[in-house]
Amino acid sequence: MESYYLDWVNLLLRWAHIITGIAWIGTSFYFVMLDNSLEKPRDAESLDKGVGGEQWAVHGGGFYNMQKYAVQPKKLPDHLHWSFWESYSTWLTGFALFTMSYLWNASTYLIDRSKMDWQPSTAVAVALAFFVVFWIVYDGICRLFGRGKHGDTIVGVLIAVFIALASWLACHWFAGRAAFLLVGAMMATTMSGNVFFWIIPGQRKNVAAMRAGKPVDPVNGQRGKQRSVHNTYFTLPVVFTMMSNHYSFTYTHQYNWIVLLLIMLGGAAIRQFFVVRHRFKLGNARNPLPYVLLGIAVLGLTIIWMRPAPVAASAAVAPPADVAFTQVRQVFDQRCLLCHGAQVQMKNVRLDSVEQIATHAQAVYQQVVVSKIMPMANSTGMTDDERALIGAWFQAGAKTN
Repeated sequence: MESYYLDWVNLLLRWAHIITGIAWIGTSFYFVMLDNSLEKPRDAESLDKGVGGEQWAVHGGGFYNMQKYAVQPKKLPDHLHWSFWESYSTWLTGFALFTMSYLWNASTYLIDRSKMDWQPSTAVAVALAFFVVFWIVYDGICRLFGRGKHGDTIVGVLIAVFIALASWLACHWFAGRAAFLLVGAMMATTMSGNVFFWIIPGQRKNVAAMRAGKPVDPVNGQRGKQRSVHNTYFTLPVVFTMMSNHYSFTYTHQYNWIVLLLIMLGGAAIRQFFVVRHRFKLGNARNPLPYVLLGIAVLGLTIIWMRPAPVAASAAVAPPADVAFTQVRQVFDQRCLLCHGAQVQMKNVRLDSVEQIATHAQAVYQQVVVSKIMPMANSTGMTDDERALIGAWFQAGAKTN
């Protein structure tokens, strides 16, 4: 019964995480689009108010006029809309979900003993250290090089190198599924850190200065803009890592860390296309088509590189022609009951009774034989022969008598 309620908590947290993530990404994408779509106003009234750029839009049957001031409005309104709850809510729900799914069940989901045979507490501490260390290094890179000559390029290269290092470490220390999510959560934590430590505080300082009639320190806007741009390019790679746990062929690859980096690179290049596209439409930038072609090429070459080698018919594992249910039941008892037995029922699935095995036969076949996700990180050592046995049993009708 306890696992039943935990599954509901997991479901609701995941739902909330997706909803708040959509709100955050949507807001981020909208403001990037808006910044790159502004045109200089032509009417004297807007120019006199200090409007530096504006966009006219139609939506839902109404017309909207978005305006951005070059410096600040002559009179700051009492009510301002702040975009921060989306970021904080996304991080809080995401961290809670990561804690439930991976940190709380470190022995099952986080640790792959063929890579690192460490205690759950050690694995959890190292996983959390990824969040902290990446933020410290990232923030230090931005502070040291962000405002110098070619600062954006230097910062971008150094961050990319550090992400590559973090990806290599994660994929060599943790189970592949957890490693991909850990890298994504690490980047997402930095995105929320940018909002919490730089973007919102900088905006608050500027607003306070305006209300007090004091000059605004431009560094607050510069830093906020820099971190906001970084968040934009982190977005698609992070979204991929959120999806990756459904596609085991990516994180179980021999060179899974390279797979992760290539897919993130392709996503960042495609995101660059959409960023530049808005300025291109106004004649303020070159055609961004090469960026999307680069992203597609990277993903396409990754697909070709990862394709499985053809297996000769003689080399394939031949399942027995006639599989007795007692043989399959023995495999379940040895390999599955640790997480799906009388004591623990992960995902509310039990495989310790004939009725439950019959109920979950389809899911077992998909998870064990097709995707080979289960057992998680193959922690119980299920063999290819045992997977073939279950596959033959299911294809023969999943009989339990």
